[in-house]
Amino acid sequence: MEKVEELEEISADPSFWDDMEKAQSILQKIKQLKNKIEGFDKLNSDFDDIITLIEVGNEEEDKSVIDEVKQLSSDFIEEYEKLRISTLLTEPYDKNNAIVTLHSGAGGTEACDWVSMLLRMYLRWAEEHDFSVEELDYLPGDEAGVKSVTIQINGENAFGYIKAEKGIHRLVRISPFDSSGRRHTSFASCDVMPELDDTIEFDINPDDLRIDTYRASGAGGQHVNKTSSAIRITHIPTNTVVQCQNERSQHKNKDRALKVLKARLYELKLREQEEELKNIRGEVKDIGWGSQIRSYVFHPYNMVKDHRTNVETGNVQSVMDGEIDMFITAYLKWINM
Repeated sequence: MEKVEELEEISADPSFWDDMEKAQSILQKIKQLKNKIEGFDKLNSDFDDIITLIEVGNEEEDKSVIDEVKQLSSDFIEEYEKLRISTLLTEPYDKNNAIVTLHSGAGGTEACDWVSMLLRMYLRWAEEHDFSVEELDYLPGDEAGVKSVTIQINGENAFGYIKAEKGIHRLVRISPFDSSGRRHTSFASCDVMPELDDTIEFDINPDDLRIDTYRASGAGGQHVNKTSSAIRITHIPTNTVVQCQNERSQHKNKDRALKVLKARLYELKLREQEEELKNIRGEVKDIGWGSQIRSYVFHPYNMVKDHRTNVETGNVQSVMDGEIDMFITAYLKWINM
């Protein structure tokens, strides 16, 4: 509580708003700390309510409270589990926003459609957890779906949770693009990085950058732009390429692309220095057979299985609707064993 009061005292200083980005960072920390305190206080209150209801039911021998106690207990356990899992997010970047990039792999048009399905799944998951999402780059497939897309998920511990999704995702189904109705296997990669703030000291030499502009492209709507506002930045020494076309302003697209580039280069630097930082990006594998972290089988049976934790479910539709917490929770437990 003292830390919250200390931060609030800082924010009361008139000079607090001189550095807007720093001010927003402090306000976000205040909100995060308050949310944790309020969550813990609510659990204590809910627990007391359950105990009181049980005691009253026993004293009055009132069996009608049993169903209510069961429901309250179930809700309490669910909230307690969420709080307990959040305590596993202890890595330096877990609290940060997340930059998620999806790429189609083996499978052609079918793989591009698979990317669009995964994108929808993550958007649904983010919405369910009250995270906001910004689209940074979008490259449609030649015939259908999406070749690649980069989004930023904003919210407390966004990276800490969604890092569990990093890896190759495999789909098995009867392809809607095959007139013969044959079963197809498709692959897509999910790359997850933390958004880095200005507290990370990392300079990029402008001479190492090649910056190209082009017209934003897509199937229509927000993806179409008549001016060359989209930005592609190549870091020549590492051949790292990032691009952004979501903003109408070329300047804003450049700023966003530089943020993504900073995250990727900083990550590469850390991976060279410390073996433990595999947790930030992990091992890079080919987008194909034998390298998947999870399989989604639509035919000849229904099952989604995570190959790291062996957690599986037969409710494929709920998973595609964003219900992936079971996999995220199991992964966090697995890496903290």
